[in-house]
Amino acid sequence: MGSETPTHIFLDEKGQWHRRQSPNTGWQWVIRFEFFDGGLPDPEDPSVELSFYLPLLEKVGKELVAGMIKKHSEEGGARVSCLVNNPFIPWVCDVATELGIPCATLWIQSCAVFSAYYHYNAETVAFPTEAEPGLDVQLPSMPLLKHDEIPSFLHPSDPLTVLGRAILGQFKKLSKSSYVLMDTIQELEPEIIEEMSKVCIVKPVGPLFKIPEATNTAIRGDLMKADDCLDWLSSKPPASVVYISFGSIVYLTQEQVDEIAHGLLSSGVSFLWVMRPPGKEFGLDMHILPDGFLEKVGDNGKLVQWSPQEQVLAHPSLACFLTHCGWNSSIEALTLGVPVLTFPQWGDQVTNAKYLVDVFGVGLRLCRGKAENRLVKRDEVEKCMLEATVGEKAVELKQNALKWKKVAEEAVAESGSSNRNFQDF
Repeated sequence: MGSETPTHIFLDEKGQWHRRQSPNTGWQWVIRFEFFDGGLPDPEDPSVELSFYLPLLEKVGKELVAGMIKKHSEEGGARVSCLVNNPFIPWVCDVATELGIPCATLWIQSCAVFSAYYHYNAETVAFPTEAEPGLDVQLPSMPLLKHDEIPSFLHPSDPLTVLGRAILGQFKKLSKSSYVLMDTIQELEPEIIEEMSKVCIVKPVGPLFKIPEATNTAIRGDLMKADDCLDWLSSKPPASVVYISFGSIVYLTQEQVDEIAHGLLSSGVSFLWVMRPPGKEFGLDMHILPDGFLEKVGDNGKLVQWSPQEQVLAHPSLACFLTHCGWNSSIEALTLGVPVLTFPQWGDQVTNAKYLVDVFGVGLRLCRGKAENRLVKRDEVEKCMLEATVGEKAVELKQNALKWKKVAEEAVAESGSSNRNFQDF
């Protein structure tokens, strides 16, 4: 790092690297990406189960990441002063300890979800078991969570418990993390953050996508190139469009897509719907819309394969967001002042939905998650669409959403809670 004009490195659509100088003075930011072979002959083979791959990744990763760091140091590169890991690769903390380097964990979910995993691992609170699958959970400084509102990976019957075990691995190594950086806001979850600060150093630094140091760079990590939809949004009246997106992984049944489509038609609301094609490695079919749907909708709706979500949520034409409640989408909606219709499926999504509706007061619940095993009918979709866009409830949701938008803006501003924590780190 030097004191000259900052240079930002970014990758264009053709895969070419470029330098860009920032007009602002300050540090020179240099980012280098290094990759290693995860040990699989074909990393996109859908037959390879996570239960096999994750231990293999740990075995290979520990050796290769340590080798990278040592090689970089021996070649005269800058000394690595800290390793940062996310909770799906907790073994990075072991590498840091072995090399005598401080480690920080970047927790990419809410502090409420962090608390759930911590207490499950510590066995301080009773959680659902095979014998008692319907057990509700009372965690310190949190509202009562129904059995289907705790992170689903903690349910013994959940098909993705392998991910739960991977995340729990982080809590077995929690003492090795000097900091737990959280993509949340102090003022959003004050009681839980205070509670969890008794067991580790919690530093809320969210919303990360709004931190100035992040937003001033040209580096992006989008799943795929976004379709142009902003001009269409600008042609619609203020607070009139429902945005629909289920993130990068959630895949609904064709029957559920049909019900959502018919509910949209019946409601008459304008909508922007992200219908992402499923990855080939998953062997899933592209969703098909009901016969005549597009003709009936006309210019009242728009379908895209991917969207510039932050810009969409910040657009004045947006009224609400029908979301799977992943934490990225949840914190973006809160930060940009957008009410939500919650449609969680699994993982932390079900807990986020609970908070969006019952604690933060910005949402209406459409379903309770995949474990509910229920088809949400078109009349329910229509009712929620209308309730969230017109009338007294819509006004209440918007007022609450704008309150959290102000909180987020203050948190990342100079001297704000997240900004201070980021600078402290």
